[in-house]
Amino acid sequence: MHFQPQPASRLQAVEEYYFSTKLKQIAALKAQGVPVLNLGIGSPDLPPHTDSIERLASSARSPQHHAYQSYQGIPALRTAFADFYARYFQVSLDPSTEIMPLIGSKEGIMHIAMAYLEAGDETLIPNPGYPTYAAACRLAGAKVRYYPLSTENHWLPDLEALEQSDLSKVKIMWLNYPHMPTGAQANPGFYQKLLSFARKHQILLVNDNPYAFVLNTEVLSMLSTPGMMEQGMELTSLSKSHNMAGWRVGALLGANGFLAPVMKFKSNMDSGMFLPLQEAAAQALQAGPEWFEGLNRIYAKRQAKVFEMMDLLGCRYESDQRGMFVWAKIPDTYPDAYALSDELLEKNALFITPGGIFGSQGDAYLRTSLCATEEIFDLAIQRIKTGSNGN
Repeated sequence: MHFQPQPASRLQAVEEYYFSTKLKQIAALKAQGVPVLNLGIGSPDLPPHTDSIERLASSARSPQHHAYQSYQGIPALRTAFADFYARYFQVSLDPSTEIMPLIGSKEGIMHIAMAYLEAGDETLIPNPGYPTYAAACRLAGAKVRYYPLSTENHWLPDLEALEQSDLSKVKIMWLNYPHMPTGAQANPGFYQKLLSFARKHQILLVNDNPYAFVLNTEVLSMLSTPGMMEQGMELTSLSKSHNMAGWRVGALLGANGFLAPVMKFKSNMDSGMFLPLQEAAAQALQAGPEWFEGLNRIYAKRQAKVFEMMDLLGCRYESDQRGMFVWAKIPDTYPDAYALSDELLEKNALFITPGGIFGSQGDAYLRTSLCATEEIFDLAIQRIKTGSNGN
């Protein structure tokens, strides 16, 4: 007799992550000999800085460096994050109390939700936006309320429209600028209005900021807004900016009073980050502007290739997008982007993410990743032109 324990009811609030199921489909096609080109996932294909790799290797050779580590992260890493934010964002942070290293910023989203949200609380989530915000909040028992973003408002929240609704139960508002998937950028004026809005309604602001340096010369942190440390926190990550996605290194930044409940939860979930990883991350954070300039020269060439692809597909797009994706509106001849995405996979063995997975406001958009070589993009362009699937 087969025994199957009943899963927790909280799992009914979420589905398996879209890319988890899609990667299975792509793997099955490849097993059948179909040469699928995956342009859907933002996993950097470029290497980290050689100094970081060498630091990781040399540190890992020390027998003393394989023990459990502090939950707060080593002082060198916290100081490196503080110096990084001071240098690039003009934000002053106390490394001993206002920086919490994370095993990837994705875990930070879950930790924040579990530390602050419970049944009866409400949370504001961007639509379109990163699906993990909603999933983490639902798992914490909170009610998710989506706020729509649109091209007419430059993909920024309409704070005046939100004011017309009942915000009395809203505890957290999640933001993500530069925005994924649209590539939109916030500005200091918007952050000032956002701060006033959050103060008025007593809402904790959380900005997820992993794309600040990708195809962006006007880097900005929400925390650079005067007074914002009293109302919000920011997540940062080395995954995109330093090509360290698989290393799982990020941080939560904010006032000690905001971070303390998160640490209380986090300390029960893990036993610290591998010391050589922390030392290598601290090394990566010392990289100068030339590091980002070099990456952006590569991404700019790739972006131009994707624009060419979108032109062939009849899609429309903004040319000044930030981040490592291209967000493009599909032709009206398709009911939604799922239809065009499925067609490209079936006819051209080309996977591009349908924007609808990020919310209903993305139904008419495709999101193409820049994490592939120019040669791969040339192959994709050729397949679209000829109608082939690479076989």
